[in-house]
Amino acid sequence: MKNIDLFGSDSSVDKPASGKSTTHTSTETKQTDVPFESVPLAERMRPDSFAELHGQDHIFGEGKPLRRMIEEDRYGSLIVWGPPGSGKTTLAGIAAKTSGRVFKTLSAVESGIKELKESVKEARYNQSGGKKTVLFIDEIHRYNKTQQDALLPHVESGLLTLIGATTENPSFGVIPALRSRCTVVELKPLADDQVEAIIKNAVEDSKKGFGGKKLSVSDDVIGRIGLASGGDARVALQILEGCEKSAVDGVIDAELVEEISQKAFLLYDKAGQAHYDHASAFQKSLRGSDPDAAIYWLARMLTAGEDPRYIARRLIVTASEDVGNADPTALILAMSALDAVEKIGLPEGRIPLAQATIYVALAPKSNSAYKAINSAMERVAEDGSSPQIPFHLRDAAYKRASSDKGKSAGYDYPHGHPDHWVDQQYLPDNLIGEAFYTPSTEGREAKLAERLREIKKRRG
Repeated sequence: MKNIDLFGSDSSVDKPASGKSTTHTSTETKQTDVPFESVPLAERMRPDSFAELHGQDHIFGEGKPLRRMIEEDRYGSLIVWGPPGSGKTTLAGIAAKTSGRVFKTLSAVESGIKELKESVKEARYNQSGGKKTVLFIDEIHRYNKTQQDALLPHVESGLLTLIGATTENPSFGVIPALRSRCTVVELKPLADDQVEAIIKNAVEDSKKGFGGKKLSVSDDVIGRIGLASGGDARVALQILEGCEKSAVDGVIDAELVEEISQKAFLLYDKAGQAHYDHASAFQKSLRGSDPDAAIYWLARMLTAGEDPRYIARRLIVTASEDVGNADPTALILAMSALDAVEKIGLPEGRIPLAQATIYVALAPKSNSAYKAINSAMERVAEDGSSPQIPFHLRDAAYKRASSDKGKSAGYDYPHGHPDHWVDQQYLPDNLIGEAFYTPSTEGREAKLAERLREIKKRRG
């Protein structure tokens, strides 16, 4: 299908609305008319280079391929996926600054086609001056299909180097056409020692941090701040900043950290930043057949402002992974809940979500489908090269042999036999006798287990 350029494809290089184009870096994008002390500590301490970065060495460590491509200005568009506070925005800024590209930022929550159109206009102006443009889109999963489609021609042509940040699996939140034009980079949660290093740096840095204020902070207290942050560097610096403002004579102790971290957690929770822990509690309550706990975590997530579509997707995963064929209706109801929240939104959408939550929690449980696909994929990985597909299973369209109703020569059509079944080989020769699926005896899957036993008995 042809991509449609919603912004026009002419080569106009009119100046953008600002009348000029400037190269921005992660530090230069801060509002210069705001007093330094008023800029949040987390923003002031944002690293400007790979040398200042803590964590993500598996991707951006010294000598890693992507880091080299950025340093040599040879990188393309990226989708950066990772938990809150793992460095997605920071890495986009470092990439732009290191490669000398213009850095433009948008938030998918606050922008739309109008802002995208202006960004494309700016990129064309920059291109006319020999400069490349990095367009960083925070929470790109919140753009709808039309907005994501609008980016395609400009990403494909190279006019824009897109760096999209998302806390959700890009397979759900980013359309396939856009994913295929980007490299997906998965960030890991920061380790305790990495968060503690960030906190220590903020305490000691006299230029951007609190180095000139002579704070009294022990290593144990720094560890407590790190623990309270849950691996989120932004939250850790927010807690430290709150403690600094409340400290008496510059002394930050464990009691103060506990008090401030509780306040920080509430704000953090409201913003939906803790959705990983809440989603985990929600999914485990569903798996554990506790509808009261599942409903409670559902209410917590909705109250915190979590995207109801994200919750519905967790329901869908659980309905397949943990209920499966023990009650196939659970998946149908979970899918319907997603459809409902997309059509009616909140607050009414909370009702079908609650209905599906209760049903999935109380449904009989089976993870046999989950184990079957995992087992089969492990075997595929072990096999390496493609197996020899039995001749009678191959596509008849590619054969010069006689066929009936599109069947390959040698293929025995099951519907021509009693019970619509015939004893026939379907696995490759080297896998004959392998069993990837073991049904449970729960709910409706018990009937599938009985059917499978009957088939295996007839097969001998």
